[in-house]
Amino acid sequence: MKLRYHAIPRDMFDALAAGGGGPEAIGVLAAAEQSKAEILLRGVAAAARAVDAAQARYARVGWEVLAEISQRQDHDVADRVMRYPAVCAWAVSTLSALDTDGRARGAGPARLAAVAAAAAVRSGLEADVPVLPVGGVVSLPSLGAARVDGESAVVHSKPGSAEVRWGHGRVEIPAGGERDTVGWLGLRACAAGDFAPVIDDLDPFRMPAAEPGLAPRLTMEEARDWRRVLRQGWELLEAEHPAVAAEVAAAISVIVPLSKSVHGHISTSGPDTFGAVAMSEPPDPETCASTLTHELQHVKLCAMLDIVRLTVPGDDGRRYYAPWRDDPRPVAGLLQGAYAHVGVTEFWRRRREVATGAAQSRADGQFALWRAATSRVIDTLLASGGLTAAGTDFVRRMAQTADGWTRESVSAQARAFARDEAEGHLARWERNHGPVPRLA
Repeated sequence: MKLRYHAIPRDMFDALAAGGGGPEAIGVLAAAEQSKAEILLRGVAAAARAVDAAQARYARVGWEVLAEISQRQDHDVADRVMRYPAVCAWAVSTLSALDTDGRARGAGPARLAAVAAAAAVRSGLEADVPVLPVGGVVSLPSLGAARVDGESAVVHSKPGSAEVRWGHGRVEIPAGGERDTVGWLGLRACAAGDFAPVIDDLDPFRMPAAEPGLAPRLTMEEARDWRRVLRQGWELLEAEHPAVAAEVAAAISVIVPLSKSVHGHISTSGPDTFGAVAMSEPPDPETCASTLTHELQHVKLCAMLDIVRLTVPGDDGRRYYAPWRDDPRPVAGLLQGAYAHVGVTEFWRRRREVATGAAQSRADGQFALWRAATSRVIDTLLASGGLTAAGTDFVRRMAQTADGWTRESVSAQARAFARDEAEGHLARWERNHGPVPRLA
């Protein structure tokens, strides 16, 4: 496992800043995230020496098995499991807990053995990997979870079969891990053309940023509903937004269900879960498609920020108005929101060109609303003094995209809708936080 230096070519930087980038750019970002994952797991293996001997032993075995799979068995499988979003999230939580002498819930170096066991099962390596159950569960990232009745267990894998063993018990891991069996819950796949994510409703680290709003294990009926709406959302993207669809297929590999919220449909992603998007069940294909578009932008930007710094380090305490948030935002948060809404605005721009009737009227209004909001925040960012030189270049390229939208006409109804929504949001914000400060 060799680490590499990563950079973004200038033309690709410009394409990403404009809101796109394509699958080639996703590949560059994914390669950097692969190196990040390897660094994190190396760190866990090294840090394990500072904890109890049992944790260190599991971690050491896990690292050795991963190295064997990567070097001798199936490099691609090892990479895929190491970069699985929940693996990176767990590694960050573990290293953070060890640095502060604390204990993040369930975060311990011993889980490195479970990561290795998942890779062994996927590669067909003949191996016995000792794993440490947590709360009576052995969670194998990217595969599923086994219920065990013992303080320790072993994942036995060989070509064509695998199982979890302990004491006098065993649980079979079905081929691919997806099918549920006695004692085993698998992650369900969702096949929709080139878009083929798994629905992760099991891994304890599937989306730390969304706790405590993670949905519990889906029933079979609920899983079918999720598959249906994801397929329909993907089909809408593929038909009307093929460039976005290609990026979604390349970038998003995991969907994490969230519980329903009184605030309506919600979604999130995070810097330590590249490739994962968490959302409550979309009520319709249009919401699903727009949400995937929105979160794709966050996924791309979070990965970019692991390669190039776009905002000035540190927090000077200044906060700014964002038309899509009820709370004041720092520059870093403002940049995330603006970049996401470059994608959202472009989604509605294209949608209004192909939709008809009420759907077209809705898209027209959404386009009018978000183009004005995005342009306003881009101006705030450029005047904030909180961007690096690269960040200023990035946001100026975003501004070119936004400026192009201003030349497009919208209906009087859409203009009125956008004005009323914007004025109403600003009035509510200022009642809670005071007047929006003017920037030079």
